[in-house]
Amino acid sequence: MKLSLAIVALAMAIPAASYAQDSTAVSNGEYPNTFSSGSANVSPFTNQSKRFNDWSISAGAGVPLLQSGDLTSIKNGNGKNLFGYSAYLSIDKAITHAFGLKLQYDRGETRQGWFNTKDAAPDAKAVGARTQYDAISLLGDINFSNLLRRVDNHSPFRWALHGYAGIGTIAYRAYQKDINGQRLATEVKPFKLGSMFMQAGTGLKYKINNRLDLEGRVMYVVTGDDEFDGGGEKYSAINKREEQVSDNFFNATLGLTLKLGKHESHLMWHDPLQEIYYKLDVLANKNQDIEVCKKGDADNDGVCDDWDRQLDTPAGARVDGAGVALDTDLDGVIDLYDKCVTVPGPVENNGCPTTTAGPVVETETKLEGIEFDLNSDRILPSNTPILNNAVSYINSSNGAYNVIGATDTRASDAYNQKLSERRANSVKNYLIKNGVESSKLNAIGRGEKDLKYPECEPATKCPEWKNRANRRVYFEAK
Repeated sequence: MKLSLAIVALAMAIPAASYAQDSTAVSNGEYPNTFSSGSANVSPFTNQSKRFNDWSISAGAGVPLLQSGDLTSIKNGNGKNLFGYSAYLSIDKAITHAFGLKLQYDRGETRQGWFNTKDAAPDAKAVGARTQYDAISLLGDINFSNLLRRVDNHSPFRWALHGYAGIGTIAYRAYQKDINGQRLATEVKPFKLGSMFMQAGTGLKYKINNRLDLEGRVMYVVTGDDEFDGGGEKYSAINKREEQVSDNFFNATLGLTLKLGKHESHLMWHDPLQEIYYKLDVLANKNQDIEVCKKGDADNDGVCDDWDRQLDTPAGARVDGAGVALDTDLDGVIDLYDKCVTVPGPVENNGCPTTTAGPVVETETKLEGIEFDLNSDRILPSNTPILNNAVSYINSSNGAYNVIGATDTRASDAYNQKLSERRANSVKNYLIKNGVESSKLNAIGRGEKDLKYPECEPATKCPEWKNRANRRVYFEAK
C-alpha cells in the first residue's frame, strides 16, 4: 500500500521538465509572431543561456497538528488543542519559470491525546503522547502564478502562489504517558527505505526584494504509519480506528527564502513570455541606450541607414520616410535650396520660374488660418504647411511683408497687445529660419483691435471656433 502510494505521489510531484531558462528564445533567427513564439518555439537549456538565478535556500518554523490518528491534537477528551513545533530547511532548484525541485529536511514534535505529556495525567483513563520526528523529502514546486498570469501583464508582481508535493523517508520516536508515567511507545530510527511518507500543500510567497522572499505554507503530511501517534494496533486500549492505516497531520509554517546567484532576478519571479520586457527593463535600470539603428544614421536625417534610400541627404533638409529629401514641386530642386517651393522652376534659377514679367505676386496678400491656442504663441504643427507656402510666396516676390498678430477679446488690452506681438515675432522667426530674408519682414501686434469676427466682443457671445479664428497671424504686403 505504502509503495503504491509513493509511486503515485512521485509521478504527480515530478513532471517532465525538458526546457528551462531560455524557453522563449527564437531559434530560427526570425522575428517572433503568434506562430513562432511561446511554447511552440522553445530551445534546450544551456549554461550560456542563463539569465536568472535558479538556486535558493529556504528555512522556516511552524506548528504541526495531528489530525488523523487514534490520538489527535485537536480537541480531545478535555476539549483542548495541543500544539507542537516544527522547522524545515531546504535547498531549492528552479528548473523552469513554473517548476522546481526542493530537497528538504524537516524536524519537529507533534503533541496529541488527552493532555500534554509535560503535565501529570489528570485521571486513570487519560492518555497523552508526543512524537519527535525527522524527515528528508524531495518536493516538486509548481508556480501557479506563472502558469495562470496573463501574458500581456507587464506589471511588476510581488505575490506568487506555489503548490508542493513529494515523497521522502521519515524517522520518529513516539512517547506515551498515562497515570503510570511516560514510556517509549514505538520507534522508527534511523531512516529506512520502508518508512516512506508523502506531503503536499500550498504556499503564498511575498517578494521582499531580489534576494529575499517571505512565505507562509500549509502542508498535509501522510506518515503511512498507524503507530506514529503513539497508539495503534499494538495498543488496543487506544486503537480507536481499527481501519486506520496512516496517522496524518497538518503543518503550518512561516519561512524565508534566500535567492543565490549573480543575476538581478530569480527564475521563478519571471513569466517566460515577458522576457522582451525584462531585457528592456534591465537596459533602463542600467541607464543604457537601446541601439535603434544597427548600421547608424550617416547623414543624420533621422532615418536609419538600414532603410535610408538617400545616404547623403544635405544637413537641414526635410526627408520622407525613406530618407529622401523633399521636393514639393518636383522641379529637381529640393525644398532646402528651392526659393519657390510650390512653384516649379529651373535649377539655374533656384527652382523659381523665369518669365519676363517675373514671379506673380499679389500686391496685398493675406494668408489666413495660422491660428493659436489660448494664451499661447507656440506654432502648431498644423500651421507649418501654411507657413511653408508663405516662405515660397515671399521668396518669389520682390516686396516686403507685415507679419500681423492678433488675439481674441479675453484678458486686458495691454496683455493682448503683448501676446499679439509675441505671436507675430514667433512666425517671423520661423520664416527667417526657413530661408526668408529678415529685411522682407516686419512683425506687428494689433492685440484685440483687429478681430476677424468683430461680433465676438465679449468672447462669451461667440462659439469657440470663432474665438480661435481671432487668435491668428496673417500677412500684408507693405
